Amino acid sequence: MERRDAIECWLTDMDGVLVHENTPIPGASELLRHWEASGTPFLVLTNNSIFTPRDLSARLRQSGLIVPEHAIWTSALATADFLASQVPGGSAFVIGEAGLTTALHEAGFIMTETNPDYVVVGETRNYSFEAITKAIRLIGAGARFIATNPDATGPSPDGLMPATGAISALITKATGMEPYVVGKPNPMMFRSALNRIGAHSHNTGMIGDRMDTDIVAGIEAGLHTVLVMTGISDQAEIERYPFRPSEILDSVADLLPRRAEARAAKTAAVPTQAPAADPAPEAK
Repeated sequence: MERRDAIECWLTDMDGVLVHENTPIPGASELLRHWEASGTPFLVLTNNSIFTPRDLSARLRQSGLIVPEHAIWTSALATADFLASQVPGGSAFVIGEAGLTTALHEAGFIMTETNPDYVVVGETRNYSFEAITKAIRLIGAGARFIATNPDATGPSPDGLMPATGAISALITKATGMEPYVVGKPNPMMFRSALNRIGAHSHNTGMIGDRMDTDIVAGIEAGLHTVLVMTGISDQAEIERYPFRPSEILDSVADLLPRRAEARAAKTAAVPTQAPAADPAPEAK
C-alpha cells in the first residue's frame, strides 16, 4: 500500500466527499482545480445510474464544482463496459433511466423485450410493475440478471425511497436468481475506472465516505484508501468493520498541498529546547 506522496492518480466518490445535498464540501473545489492544474488524472465515481456524465457535470457546475464529463464514471458506464466485454453487440431489457440506456447504446447494445441476453436493473424514479413483471419472466426464460448497484434505498425530499437493491431483491424473490452487481462495492467498478484513465492500482488513491462500499472496494482493488468524515461515517461506524482505510481525514481539504505545507511549517516552528548554560563562576 503506497504512501500518499507516491499517489499519482485519484478516484473519488461524489456524494459525501465533494458535495452534500447540492452544497460543495469545503476544499472540494480547490482540490479539483489543483488536480486539473497539476495534470493529475482523476475520476469522480458514483453508483447513481440515472444521469449521464454530461448531466452530472452540469449538476455539479450548478453547485460550484467544475468536473468535466470525461472525468465522471458512473455505475451505468461500468455496467455497460462490463457487458460489452462479455457479449459484444449483445441485447438487454433495461429498467432504468437515460444514464443507463445511453451507456448501453454507446457500448453497442440493443434494447429489446424479446429474448435479451441480459435483464439490467438500474436506478429510476419510475419503477413500473409491468416492467418488473416483464423482467421476472425474461429471467425465468434464461436472460442473465445484472444490477448497476446494490443500494436498497435512496434519498428524496420527502425521505427514503426504494432504490435498485430493493427492486433487485423483489426480482430475486420471484425468480430465485441473484443479480451480478457491477457498481460499488464490487472492485470491478474501480478496475474499469483505472482502465479509463490508464492508471495502476499501486499508485492510485480512492477517497470515499463509506466503509461498506468505497473503502472495502478500494482495499480489494489494491488502492490507497482515504476515508473522509464529511459523509455518513463516524468513529462508531469505523469500528464496526474488521478493515481500516490507509488514512482517515476530516475532509478532502486535508489533501490540499497547502494543508500539508502548513502542518510541516507548524512542526518546524516548534522551538527545540537549548542546552542549559554553564552556571556563572562565583565572584571572588
